[in-house]
Amino acid sequence: MDLIHRPRRLRRTDAVRRLCRETRVSPDSLIYPIFFDETLHGIRPISSLPGQYHYGLDAVHQAVDDCLEHGVKHCILFGLPAGKDACGSSAYDENGVIQKAVRAIKASYPDFNVITDVCLCEYTDHGHCGILHGHEVDNDDTLEVLAKTALSHAAAGADMVAPSDMMDGHTAAIRSTLDRSGFSRTAIMAYSAKYASAFYGPFRTAAGSSPSFGNRKGYQMDPHNRREALRECALDIEEGADIIMVKPALSYLDIIRKCADSFDYPLCAYSVSGEYAMIKSAAASGLLDEHRTMCETALSVFRAGADMLITYYAKELAGAMRAGEIG
Repeated sequence: MDLIHRPRRLRRTDAVRRLCRETRVSPDSLIYPIFFDETLHGIRPISSLPGQYHYGLDAVHQAVDDCLEHGVKHCILFGLPAGKDACGSSAYDENGVIQKAVRAIKASYPDFNVITDVCLCEYTDHGHCGILHGHEVDNDDTLEVLAKTALSHAAAGADMVAPSDMMDGHTAAIRSTLDRSGFSRTAIMAYSAKYASAFYGPFRTAAGSSPSFGNRKGYQMDPHNRREALRECALDIEEGADIIMVKPALSYLDIIRKCADSFDYPLCAYSVSGEYAMIKSAAASGLLDEHRTMCETALSVFRAGADMLITYYAKELAGAMRAGEIG
C-alpha cells in the first residue's frame, strides 16, 4: 500500500516512543500527603486508604526517609490533633501537631520541601472548615483564624502553605499576614478550584474531618460549574497565590486543561483519596492492573496540563518514572 504518512513508525520501539513523548514528567513533580497524629506513637495503617499510614511525631524520620528513598522530595502535611474545639484553636497553636512535625522535619531534612494544609476541619469539633454562626460558616471571621494558622506554620519552618478551606479572600488574608510578619518568602499554594466532591470520603475518615451536620456545598464549588473555576483561580492569583490548584483530578480533567490554558501560573492537581481507593479496591478484586492504572491515571492529569500532582501514589509513581514506565 502506497502510504506516505505512517504514524506507527514513531511507535515501533520503546526508544522511539520515549523520544516522541509529548508529555514528560519526573519525580520532582510529585507531592506526597503525610498524616501526623498527635496522640500516636509509631505508625498505624489507615483503614480507608490501604497502603497509607498515620504517623506519630516520633515517626517523622520514618515518614521522610521513606519518601526520599523513593525519590519524592515534596510533602503536604495533615494533622490529627489531640483536642478539638468550636474555633479550631489547635490549628494555630505553636505547639500543635503540624507545627511540631514541621520543626522536626526541617531540623533533620532542611532541603525536604514541606507544604502544610491550612484548614480548620481537622481541628473543629463540628468538622466544618471555618467558624460557625449558628449552622453557617462565617466567611470573614474564619479568615483571621486561617491567617493565624498559616503564620504559625511559616514560623515553624514550612516552605509553603496551602489554604484548602474555600473561604472568599483567604489568599489575600494569608498573604498580608505573612508579609507583615516577615514571611514574604513563604509561598502560597491555593486550593483555588476545590469542588464539593463525593471523592473525599476516605480522606475524611483518615483525618477525622467529616462534618457533624450538613455538608460543605456552601463553600466548596458546584461540580456543574466550569467558568466559576476560572474566576476562583483568577481571584487567588490577584490575591497573591504562587500556585493554583484543581481538586479532585480525574473527574475534573477539563477544568485542569482550561486553567492550564488560561493562566500562566504553576498548576497543581490533587488526585484525592477516593480516586486512590477506587483503584486499590478494583485491583484487590482482580478487576484491573493496579500499577498500569496508577500510571495511566497520573499521566492523564499531567497530559491535561497539571505541572505537579498531589497523590497517595507518589512513591510508586516515582519508581515508575525512574523505570521509564511513565515520564
